[in-house]
Amino acid sequence: MKAAESADFLVIGCGPAGATAAREAARAGIQTTVLERDAVVGEKRVCAAGLRPGFCETFDLPRGLVHCDTPRLALFDGNGAEHELFFGPGHTSTREELDGTMADFAAREGAEIRRRALFRSIRGDRDGSIVEYADLTSGERRTISARVVFFAVGATARLEDPAFGRLAMPTWRAGLMTTLQHRVYLDRPAAAIAYRTLELHYYAGRCGRQIIAWMFPKRDHLAIGLGVTGKIAGDALRAELDDFTERVRKRLYAHAGVSAVKTEGHLLYGGMPRPTVGIGNLLVGGTAAGLVDATNGEGIFEAGMSGRFAAEAALVGKRSQRASARYSALLKGRFARRLAHRVRLMRYLEQRPRRYASLFAQLARTPALGEVLLKEDCERTMSERLYLYLEALRFGLRTIACRE
Repeated sequence: MKAAESADFLVIGCGPAGATAAREAARAGIQTTVLERDAVVGEKRVCAAGLRPGFCETFDLPRGLVHCDTPRLALFDGNGAEHELFFGPGHTSTREELDGTMADFAAREGAEIRRRALFRSIRGDRDGSIVEYADLTSGERRTISARVVFFAVGATARLEDPAFGRLAMPTWRAGLMTTLQHRVYLDRPAAAIAYRTLELHYYAGRCGRQIIAWMFPKRDHLAIGLGVTGKIAGDALRAELDDFTERVRKRLYAHAGVSAVKTEGHLLYGGMPRPTVGIGNLLVGGTAAGLVDATNGEGIFEAGMSGRFAAEAALVGKRSQRASARYSALLKGRFARRLAHRVRLMRYLEQRPRRYASLFAQLARTPALGEVLLKEDCERTMSERLYLYLEALRFGLRTIACRE
């Protein structure tokens, strides 16, 4: 059965990856359609929404979407000790504001964004692929054919269908994290330092499992959340978050009243990057490609860049194989090595949780190390690479004998 509609470039998902791909492809004159499952882009994204320094400039976005500039990073080890670093500054936003703005910019460039359009299946076709989706407004099933398809649906990506071929990843579920977040609205401001700081906490929860928790300030609330690798009962997860929120309250807003709390949960990803990100005419980007830094959960910048690469790949010619080859080379050359290293580092730290304190102390003592770590491998000079290897050796020698 031939699809009734067609698009040159079909994007599935309108987060930072999908919206960037749609905007830049449409700007280049490629006929672009986006399928977004939610009625309001970004509304259901559970994310601390921290942005690395220069994010808005990199993706040509208005600075008005930034809620707080945060030059301070506070890392808390398993004993609750705080280690202070300065960088950037970084920025915070909310996903509904960030994703919504990026979607609006894509639409202005000519991309067609279909909301409440839920991806259902994909199959090969002589000229590319035919995608079936559910129109959640009308209740109809529809199909659309596309020369190139960019799959950017986040951590819930399910690529087990035979149509995805080598894109499937047997270990994908092992990298999933169960997360829960409170948006805490206060009747007066929290301590001033809260609005200048990104907090990341690494500790063992009451369940005995390793937890990564965060406090990111926003314009009108504090985002306080945590994640645990694998599945955890809802009651246990809520208890962990309530414990952590109380710790944050005592430090940052003990003097303030809480006017409202919005609780939201979702899956995030913290495992290895997907080994195959392009095959035939199908490209996978953002979190669906595993482009998340396992040490801190950052993935918005990587997602945006994957969208940029997807748009560039879609422009290389009519032959879909050229698009996937180009995309894979760009993405792996930029991110694969660093992100794989970060997964291995997290596994090393989790084996002996005392290693977190040693690493954080080293970062606090040597600001230059943090600056080098922020760069991609392709951006580092030979002297910076040598410096990084030496610092890694020092860390390894100090921590290899950790007993706990």
